[in-house]
Amino acid sequence: MILTSASEKIKSSKRIRILLLLVTIILIVLMFPKGESLESEVVVNSIWIEDDLIASTSFEILKDPLVYEREKTAAAERVHDIFVKNADIPRNAIDSLGKYNNFLLETLDEDIFATKENFEPITFLSPGSYDAFKEIRKSESLFSGRAPIRLGDLFSLAEQIMSRVYRRGFIDVESDQLGKDSISVREGKFQRVIPKKNFYDPNSVLSLIQSRVERSFNTSDAVKNAFVEYISHFILPDILFDENLTDAARELAKNKVSSNKGIVNENERIVAKHDRITPEIKEKVDSYKIAKGVDSDFWSRFGQNLGKFLHVVLILSLFVLYIYLFRKKIYSDNFKILLISIIILLVSFTAFLVSQLNVSGPVELLILVPVASMLLTIIFDSRIGFYGTIICALIVGGLRGNDYVLAVMNIVAGGFAAYTVRDIKNRNQIFRSFMFILLGYVISIAGFGLERFETIDRLLVHVAFAASNSILSPALTFGLIIFFEKIFKVTTDLTLLELSDFNTPLLKELARSAPGTFNHSMTIGSMVESAAEVIGANAILARVGAYYHDIGKIENPDSFVENQMGEGNLHETLKPDKSAQIIIDHVNKGIEMAKEHKLPHEIIDFIPMHHGTLVVMFFYEKAKELYGEENVNKEDYRYPGPKPNTKETALLMLADACESAVRSMMEPDPTKIENMVNNLVKVRIDDGQLNNAPITFGDVSKIKEQFVKILISHHHKRIRYPKQDEMENKTAETSND
Repeated sequence: MILTSASEKIKSSKRIRILLLLVTIILIVLMFPKGESLESEVVVNSIWIEDDLIASTSFEILKDPLVYEREKTAAAERVHDIFVKNADIPRNAIDSLGKYNNFLLETLDEDIFATKENFEPITFLSPGSYDAFKEIRKSESLFSGRAPIRLGDLFSLAEQIMSRVYRRGFIDVESDQLGKDSISVREGKFQRVIPKKNFYDPNSVLSLIQSRVERSFNTSDAVKNAFVEYISHFILPDILFDENLTDAARELAKNKVSSNKGIVNENERIVAKHDRITPEIKEKVDSYKIAKGVDSDFWSRFGQNLGKFLHVVLILSLFVLYIYLFRKKIYSDNFKILLISIIILLVSFTAFLVSQLNVSGPVELLILVPVASMLLTIIFDSRIGFYGTIICALIVGGLRGNDYVLAVMNIVAGGFAAYTVRDIKNRNQIFRSFMFILLGYVISIAGFGLERFETIDRLLVHVAFAASNSILSPALTFGLIIFFEKIFKVTTDLTLLELSDFNTPLLKELARSAPGTFNHSMTIGSMVESAAEVIGANAILARVGAYYHDIGKIENPDSFVENQMGEGNLHETLKPDKSAQIIIDHVNKGIEMAKEHKLPHEIIDFIPMHHGTLVVMFFYEKAKELYGEENVNKEDYRYPGPKPNTKETALLMLADACESAVRSMMEPDPTKIENMVNNLVKVRIDDGQLNNAPITFGDVSKIKEQFVKILISHHHKRIRYPKQDEMENKTAETSND
């Protein structure tokens, strides 16, 4: 109960309603273009109809963002990879090679002639290479000058190769990994661009070593490999790639690219009245708008933001006023106000995202205003859908720089979308809207395009973007409607249509357990639907409410006369107060069953309201006869209510009474039926049962007329068949053939 009370307070709180409106306005204002002045959007080939536009300050003519980015990328790509030459590396490498030559000889001699075991060779050489050098050294010791190869010759060749490599230069990156044919080499304060083929790279150095040893010595592969391994350890690149310098050079190249293509001086005319807007003029006007925003001071920006705020307030106030005057139920329900705000913000955010795209094309046609149109129509009604479409279209036009053309396009396409789902019968019907949304956009594109002398190619591009919108809008609507139904507990016509299926668990059980009640519910379903159409009520809601209003009779169907198939009436043996309580209990049981099966609250309302606070008159009168009026408490025989508070629940109360009464008539004829309907309706009006329902006397007259017409058609006389009396009274004999 505490949670329910808190929920009701949130639902009806005026402060929360005002807060929702303010938050919505502020969020939309934040999506407006930053800094730019908000004159109308300038379109190429349109005519400038205002006075001459004169620059109030000097400003740069900005390049198209895509062009500017391409130019910066191209400038960065023209920068060569920067390598730094280290003059110390060749000197240190040759010096290290000479020292290790002597060290290797001493180590080999010590290893050959040493008496100690487990001698450790030079660590950077593999065991195979060390053994190869060891064999050469042994050969020199045994054969002196007659040895086939000498280590001194190998060391000499190594020094020659190293000198040759460093004279040319050795880079530390494979040549085929460099994107350009040249590199930039920095040596001290100087930097030169040199073809990369002028340098050795790791692969070419290895090839040089291998080819020189092949030509110089006829020896085993083990010796050759040992030599390659040995010299490769000492010969290091002396021209090293510097990633930081390269990145800095590329960034500098980007920064050098100018963001403008010219200057407009103060007091220079930007565009003259009645001039056609060319691409060049559009660039000037757009650049001027940005410049005005950048140059504005605090108070100018504050004034502009205040203007945006008032702009949005003016647009939304029209919608709020309409809801306040004509949709009181929506206005008094903060959850529904929140739902409308979310839909408007969703469309506004789409417009904001599209504005951030740096794409050459009519991306503004991807703003999904038709989604809002269909959602508002399905969730509420077509009038809310159409008014909501206008509001969303105006806001989108404002977000796009007061684009009148875009606003009109969205009103047309959104309006078509709203009316295609006005009388929706199933969820798949949403996708029928595709053709109508596309038609709305195509007509608008053609009209404005021809007015501006647009080319056929450009018109086709606009149509292609509009087609994308037409495909996305129904699909997104289909997904969002399910989401909103679940989260906000919204009962749409789609939900009602699904509940009207006789295969739903409750209706199947009602038909099986209480067939008389089921038939009664179906009959008054057609009655209230017909009457709802003539008084402007929700016909689907009225019909579905009628289907479920008596589900409480499922638990004890034999207690109700319509389900007693020729059997005795159990109420003949019960006291009047007990019988009355059984009859009244079907309301509470019905509510419990409805909640258990998660029926919408709009349907649950029909269960207690179709009886209102009426008295179970049959048993009340019986109790008075038995016990005396002074000994009977009338309140014990009264339904708990509440009274009907909508047109639909009021219709059900009247239809329920009329159908039951006419069904009980022995020989109904049009006059009797009409009198019965008039009297039953009068009794309920006089009893104040319709005081809370928004129903007029004119509506009551139309309702009675529809009820009489339907009940007469259900109970009209038919021509009797020949010998019908005999057929009714004679039992058919069973054939033995």
